[in-house]
Amino acid sequence: MGRRRIVATPGAWLIWGAVTFFLVNLAGVIGAVLVNSVGSRWFDTWLPEEWTTRWYATAWTDFGLFQVLIVTLEVAVLVVSISVLVGVPASYVLARRSFPGHRLVYLLFLLPILMPPITYGIPLATVLYKFGFAGHLSGVVLANLVPSIPFVILTMTPFIEQIDPAVERAARMCGARTWQIFARILAPLLIPGILAASILVLVRTVGMFELTFLTAGPDSQTLVVALYYSMSAAGIRAQQSVDAMAVIYTATMLVLLVTALRFVNPTQLVARVREEPD
Repeated sequence: MGRRRIVATPGAWLIWGAVTFFLVNLAGVIGAVLVNSVGSRWFDTWLPEEWTTRWYATAWTDFGLFQVLIVTLEVAVLVVSISVLVGVPASYVLARRSFPGHRLVYLLFLLPILMPPITYGIPLATVLYKFGFAGHLSGVVLANLVPSIPFVILTMTPFIEQIDPAVERAARMCGARTWQIFARILAPLLIPGILAASILVLVRTVGMFELTFLTAGPDSQTLVVALYYSMSAAGIRAQQSVDAMAVIYTATMLVLLVTALRFVNPTQLVARVREEPD
């Protein structure tokens, strides 16, 4: 039998053309910023006339990137830690317990993830400013917890549902208490899920602009907010130093994303809603 010849349809060519156009434009934008961050003079030529790395040192000094990175790390660690401590027990309750309004609670956890952050970020920031949290590190952490805790819950619920409840029943029959079951049996089994949720929340927190921008103060700006202020603030700044800061941010996010994809299978993040028996 001869091989069947695969003929691409016009729709397939159109899709591949659109994808190629998007990738070429994306590579052009990123490439222009990257080249400009290491170029000294660049006017009417395709490439800079001279190459240098001094713009990275300038950006590090002028924008106080060391302090910005410290704040970014503090916010990320606090948000990840609190989200895991609150989200894992809550996901266990959703996965193992049946109670009135179960689906409604699940829907409420979905809302901060599905809705654009700016829609609830402005009233949230108003409340945080009223009670004195906004403008400080605590306000940034509290604002980022709003989408992060539901994200951990929706990520961990499928992992908990995959564990056979018979394991817990056997432990209870042997006299184990609830905290012992959770600490000695469930926790080791949930380590892959907790690691996956933690890395994804870390990526989400470092890249979260809207909520951090609305609640950050002069001493609580993360890297993405500091990058925005460096581009929009008054005064004369070398564009190369701003581009160098943008490259640092992009490289940081790229490292986090690659790390997340090594530990996380995106198909595992589709939460399954278990059908309750009649």
